[in-house]
Amino acid sequence: ALGELELQGAVGFNGRVPCGLVCHPDKEHILYPLGCTVVIQHLDTKKQSFLHGHTNNVSCVVLSRDGMYVASGQVTYMGFKADIILWDFPKKELLARLSLHEGKIEGLSFSPRSVYLVSLGGQDDGRVVVWDVSRREAVCGSPASLRSAGNCNVVMCSSCRDEVFVTAGNFTIRIWELNTTTKKIHPSECHTGQLKRVSMCVKMTDDDNYFYLGTTSGDVLKVNTSNKLMTACGPQKKKFSMGVTALLLLKTGDLIVGTGEGTVALCKGSNFKVMKRIRVEGGVTSLTCRGQDDQFFIGTNKCQIYRSDYATFKEELVAVCHTEAINDIVFPEGFSDLFVTCSTNDIRVWYTPEHREQLRITVPNVTCHAVEVTRDGMVIISAWNDGKIRAFVPATGEPMYEINNAHNFGVTAIAATSDCKQIISGGGEGQVRIWNIGEKTQKLREVLKEHRGAVSCIKINKNDKEGVTASLDGTCIIWDLVRYVRKQMILDNTLFKCVCYHPGEYQIITSGTDRKIVYWEVFDGSAIREVQGSLSSSINGMDITLDGAYFVTGGDDHLVKLWDYNEGAVTHVGVGHSGNITRLKICPANKYIVSVSADGAILIWKYP
Repeated sequence: ALGELELQGAVGFNGRVPCGLVCHPDKEHILYPLGCTVVIQHLDTKKQSFLHGHTNNVSCVVLSRDGMYVASGQVTYMGFKADIILWDFPKKELLARLSLHEGKIEGLSFSPRSVYLVSLGGQDDGRVVVWDVSRREAVCGSPASLRSAGNCNVVMCSSCRDEVFVTAGNFTIRIWELNTTTKKIHPSECHTGQLKRVSMCVKMTDDDNYFYLGTTSGDVLKVNTSNKLMTACGPQKKKFSMGVTALLLLKTGDLIVGTGEGTVALCKGSNFKVMKRIRVEGGVTSLTCRGQDDQFFIGTNKCQIYRSDYATFKEELVAVCHTEAINDIVFPEGFSDLFVTCSTNDIRVWYTPEHREQLRITVPNVTCHAVEVTRDGMVIISAWNDGKIRAFVPATGEPMYEINNAHNFGVTAIAATSDCKQIISGGGEGQVRIWNIGEKTQKLREVLKEHRGAVSCIKINKNDKEGVTASLDGTCIIWDLVRYVRKQMILDNTLFKCVCYHPGEYQIITSGTDRKIVYWEVFDGSAIREVQGSLSSSINGMDITLDGAYFVTGGDDHLVKLWDYNEGAVTHVGVGHSGNITRLKICPANKYIVSVSADGAILIWKYP
């Protein structure tokens, strides 16, 4: 039987999901989407549990009022059914899959006593469906908006009556009532006079008399539930920039408004006059309050989570993570408490035990493909898609130097010799270049033109006399780094994604899109052994322990596998990623395995 890798923690939060960050009524847990999973995190102990079950990215998360149920919806491909999953919160297990909508689940809402769940399909579906929670089946459905009106964006159940809910969207606001005997839903239009508005969020007052809508025009509408007329609209003069994207109603009748430009404002309930405001990074996508406490949380589309409270109204950053796919991860030599990751626009340094971001190096509008820390720990060197090699000081993130036009089609792989005097880089055109790094100068020493496709991985042996490069053209080349000539060439019918030296340096292991892990003899380039690395898809990353007894692999099957090197057999498997794993590393002290993926998640596993 295979052992299971124990997940210590996940760094990641998909902040682009509207209202994706939800605080549990027990005031102790917070829920948020990450790729295809829903993460439940304890606010004080930071312990995480995961709801796995979706086959594609989660598009909405919602909690029932009593906190017993969680419902989450997903996106899927055009014409396929998008599932809603109903979860049991205390047991953290899947109760039912509800599938009727196509394409995407736009919004979900539980009725006040959790009798019904109302779901809204995306723009390719356009239906609103009422589900019976206890019987786990659909009661009835209907097109969400008139043909003359636009798409619906939001749905919200009433606060007191199980049979009533509201939908809103492009020039449409409707109050629906479910007739329990005929099992049909009947809409009534709400009138806003001359105003034409696109709604982005909706909140219902606790007594059910009014509901508030945030619009893309940057104002808030207040609608009377009984006579279905708009009673107030504001602010009149100074509207909120980039639209009102999130709302919170306070017991005092005041509002907290989140906007698309990153402002969170406390407004008077009567005339929507702004009393206090704070700025956060990225547009606000979620506002959620922690019980009846003073605290509330803010989620932004730059994937940051902030904590604040009504009294002081100051923001405090709680969690950050990458917003795009992570392309590489590296530990500094002999140091397990820090690791470096790179992605679009930035390189980040993380503190491993607390899963906390230490440093962020931002280079806007370019993507970092690979990152390396020199052996003395003094320089972070990085490979970018604009053809530059950039070097930074690890402690402060200050730029040291950059090499312009290092490669034609972007720099795709990078490595440094152990004396830190040379950098070897690989490019999208297939060239391997060796750079001499002086105190003030960076000179091109040699160009090796053998590969015909992008170089995906470079490794150098301990004495700097030999190196190996893997390429997407189906070759791995072992180079003599003293005379700068090719020693051996390995050919295989695959796109090589990763290569590792065995610490004894008489063998290398490679893997790639053909799902095989192959052991090769360095001396003559012959294949010694071949094992099936994955049943279904490409292997993108591998790393070997310092003693060479074990190695890890990860790829498009979302699994982290730990292998016995001599047996060529899997000993442990880690399940947790919901995106393709791009790279992974074992820390030098054999305490952690850290894997990174294309959905921007970093997962930290305990090394068994």
